[in-house]
Amino acid sequence: MSYLTWPLVLLNTAVWLICGVGVGWGYARRDWRSLRADGVLTRLRRWESRRFYERWCGVRRWKDRLPEAGTWFGGVSKRHLPSLQEGGRARFAAESLRAERVHFVLLAVIPLTMTWSRGWWVVINLAFGITVNLPCIIVARYNRIRLARLSFTDANS
Repeated sequence: MSYLTWPLVLLNTAVWLICGVGVGWGYARRDWRSLRADGVLTRLRRWESRRFYERWCGVRRWKDRLPEAGTWFGGVSKRHLPSLQEGGRARFAAESLRAERVHFVLLAVIPLTMTWSRGWWVVINLAFGITVNLPCIIVARYNRIRLARLSFTDANS
């Protein structure tokens, strides 16, 4: 690597780390009850289904390999449903939506890094941003769809 590459490595690493920790920390400070409403980006679409995520994304094969960072700043793990005392399914849905929002915001770091990156660095930042955030968004949406179906089934029982 040339001497000009090291500053870009350090800058990009610092930006991704600071933004990742900062956005995660910021969203963790919010009360989970304030995160229950969907937004334009996070609204589940009609075409989205459990089958879509399982068949086309293969989510069941790899979802458990992703790190669970939801507890780093005081949130609740999304590996299991929280207890009723912790808010149960409503809390799980809100935490999944929180994770989805965090990773959508972190995708916005890609254009930020492109302001100083050129050539291969643009491709590296694009690949990194998508590789790190898209799987988390997919799992969060998948969990929300599964939970919506459970809630629907419970309501009709």
